[in-house]
Amino acid sequence: MFESAEVGHSISREDYRAREALLREALLKAQYDLLGNAKFPVVIIIGGVDGAGKGETVNLLNEWMDPRHIVTRAFGEMSDEEAERPPMWRFWRGLPPKGRIGILFGSWYTAPIVNRVTGKTKASALMQSIEEIRHFEQMLAAEGVLILKFWFHLSRDEQKKRLKALEKDPKTRWRVTDTDWQRFKIYDRFREISEHTLRETSTGEAPWFIVEGTDPNYRYLTVGTLLLEALNKRLADKNGRASSFKPAPLEPVLDNHNVLNALNYKQVLTHKEYVRQLEKYQGRLNLLTRHPRFRGKSLIAVFEGQDAAGKGSSIRRITGALDARHYQVIPIAAPTEEERAQPYMWRFWRQLPRKGRVTIFDRSWYGRVLVERVEKFCSEYDWMRAYHEINDFEEQLGRSDVILVKFWVAITKEEQLKRFRERQKIAFKQFKITEEDWRNRKKWGDYERAVCDLVERTSTEIAPWNLIPANDKLFARIEMLKTLCNRIDKAL
Repeated sequence: MFESAEVGHSISREDYRAREALLREALLKAQYDLLGNAKFPVVIIIGGVDGAGKGETVNLLNEWMDPRHIVTRAFGEMSDEEAERPPMWRFWRGLPPKGRIGILFGSWYTAPIVNRVTGKTKASALMQSIEEIRHFEQMLAAEGVLILKFWFHLSRDEQKKRLKALEKDPKTRWRVTDTDWQRFKIYDRFREISEHTLRETSTGEAPWFIVEGTDPNYRYLTVGTLLLEALNKRLADKNGRASSFKPAPLEPVLDNHNVLNALNYKQVLTHKEYVRQLEKYQGRLNLLTRHPRFRGKSLIAVFEGQDAAGKGSSIRRITGALDARHYQVIPIAAPTEEERAQPYMWRFWRQLPRKGRVTIFDRSWYGRVLVERVEKFCSEYDWMRAYHEINDFEEQLGRSDVILVKFWVAITKEEQLKRFRERQKIAFKQFKITEEDWRNRKKWGDYERAVCDLVERTSTEIAPWNLIPANDKLFARIEMLKTLCNRIDKAL
């Protein structure tokens, strides 16, 4: 893969200056067209050999274009905050919104390559990372993100010459570290692993561009030209979508046994027994979340269910057992303008808890395969691909010591009607019932089919669904507290 970059390329100063002026003007225009269009973001990944000019190129792109509309992020060692969340968390948060350009200096490729080269991980771990990266980039592309990946290459001799030149100049000596020379000693190993990784992750929606880093003029013009061509091509598409991206064929919608109808809605609990068990399980939950081993874990509880099923009251019984300093409840409503400018999962990614903390989602990322599917807020392709993206996301949570507990709080259609009418009659409950609730009720069958599909497709060993019959609120609350305690206890 790198052979094409081995050939020397050079551009005269006069030719460079003439082409640079035209390129800068065209890039600036394309950038403002992107800003005005605001239909897609651009992610530029910068990687490659130490000393190949990565930093200089990033600085030049910010100089050539308006840096106010470029999000430049350099990823080095993980901070304590980042280390307490899934490895991808810091990259998820660093994505640019629609209309902006994001330059990632160091990216989701760095750790898998470096860890494999230095022997910290095995080949199987690298392959797993490669598979996750492909899925992640495919998801970004499906969300409309324009991905450009540049790998800056130098031959072994050129890298040595470059590092020595930087080290010799007092103004640039600081840029060469002991780590750079240590990596130089295993240049061939770095090249082998990097080439394999790039070959496996250069896809139609996110290809790699290999840029020879010997001559800076050639390097700058090559990157600028490729960026300009990609921007103009995407801007020419009225929908802001990549014309070359072809969605995978859709699988047929499942038509399995109705898991909701199979629940036993007649289970009840007396008030006396409820009070006794509430005290028992709230106490147990409190002790579990204060356990020394829980400091190395985090808990995410997801609550989904029909309108008026009792999610809110159940959440209150759970938070009543927790230290208010260590939990957060995230109510999910329609996305804001800021959230609509990002990939669908972004607003959930950024809310993940640190180690030793609890986050409760009152509705969640499953909205795409529920309300967005039923109400046709997204295309069939978008909600069909969401199943796979959700499973990938939840698998990453599991590998990062997140205890994920998912509840579907279920009531019958008759019970929902009874609760709707009660809400209309009781003054302090009237705010809970809206016209939208009545409208959603008319699509009960559509929502029921969507629920059965999501349970079938996303109930995994790592993150199984817990279906809670909630016609009796007291029974449901205790069942959820008990389930939560058992899952935490097992994880610890």
